[in-house]
Amino acid sequence: MSSHAKLGLGPVEIDNVLRGWKAQARSDQIAPDDPNWSIWMVLGGRGSGKTRAGAEWVLEQVRRGAVRIALVAPTLHDAREVMLGGDSGLLNADFRNERPRYEPTRRRVLFPNGAIGYLFSAYDPDSLRGPQFDCAWGDEFCAWADPDAVLSNLRLGLRLGTRPRLCLTSTPRPIAALDRLLADPATRLSKARTHDNADNLAPGFIAAMEATYGGSSLGRQELDGEIVRDHPGAIFQRADIDTARVTDAPLLDRIIIALDPPATSGRNADACGIIVVGRCGEGRKAEGYVLYDGSLSRARPEVWAARTVDLFHAYDADCILAETNQGGEMVEAVIHQIDPDVPVQRRHARRSKSTRAMPVGLLYARGRVHHVGRFDALEDELCAFGGPHQNGSPDRMDALVWAVADLLLRQSQPNLRFL
Repeated sequence: MSSHAKLGLGPVEIDNVLRGWKAQARSDQIAPDDPNWSIWMVLGGRGSGKTRAGAEWVLEQVRRGAVRIALVAPTLHDAREVMLGGDSGLLNADFRNERPRYEPTRRRVLFPNGAIGYLFSAYDPDSLRGPQFDCAWGDEFCAWADPDAVLSNLRLGLRLGTRPRLCLTSTPRPIAALDRLLADPATRLSKARTHDNADNLAPGFIAAMEATYGGSSLGRQELDGEIVRDHPGAIFQRADIDTARVTDAPLLDRIIIALDPPATSGRNADACGIIVVGRCGEGRKAEGYVLYDGSLSRARPEVWAARTVDLFHAYDADCILAETNQGGEMVEAVIHQIDPDVPVQRRHARRSKSTRAMPVGLLYARGRVHHVGRFDALEDELCAFGGPHQNGSPDRMDALVWAVADLLLRQSQPNLRFL
């Protein structure tokens, strides 16, 4: 009796030991243990290892008895070159020292145990009408020409075996089909960044990509595997933010810590927006520089006040600018309990958030506001405001609007410091 048999290992477990995939794979490359899913969505950056995850999942299904497998890519060329022939494709992944064989004239791949994988192009959704499968792997779902039509036909064809399932691998894009898929209670999501697979990529690749795309919305999508959205009707646009983004700020004439305190405290409180913004230049030539997002979630007054005072000193700021619609004099009083010498300027909103944000959005469009580095939460909030997917209170955005408006839109003020 073999040592594996003595340990009570079956064929699947023996294969995993010999091939070592589960030992070397990351958790995001392994299908969920939860038995109640029907779609496993793997979203990842370029080169994050999502193709390997899909190929290994197919091989596992074959070992477990799957007979007919659908393999769907944006084009048939993609299916051949990536899903089959790529470095992480099915033809290059060992299967107990046996490999499937590709039959190009019939657009199918034959596994040694008799299982068959059929290749399909997402440009031809109707080609999925009729065939039936035990499982399916779809690659680059977000790049499919008509993802809803393909997915509909594909799911209707998953009707063989005891538990037909679908694995989808893709670099994310903000498309409605992906939103609907992720909202499905039978979908399970795994996410990966390009950086997570650095050991298997060419030396210097990640550094080169970060130098080119780091800090941009494209970098967040293509390298970090994030769903980055631009919303129709939003006042702020990612392209404007990315175009004006800088790595360092010049010598600044004035720095403000803008504070948008929550109306209440406790579990149901809004976030507290705390944004550091500086100005360089005067009049119409002045430009704003967003230096830091120190916002807090559901913080008590003494906590957000302490954070604001700390930032005031850390940035050698000129003043703390606080919206006082809800708290009135309380906001200034709480700050002065922490440090009575910090200058506080109060602002009372007499117009809606949207009306106040509009002129600041125009400053962004004209390239007069620069983000020094990357502020994902703030930028997501900015680019959702005014669009159909705006959620919650935009506290970060509100604090930023107060600061930029004060620095660039109000009449020039003398740079007074309190000694």
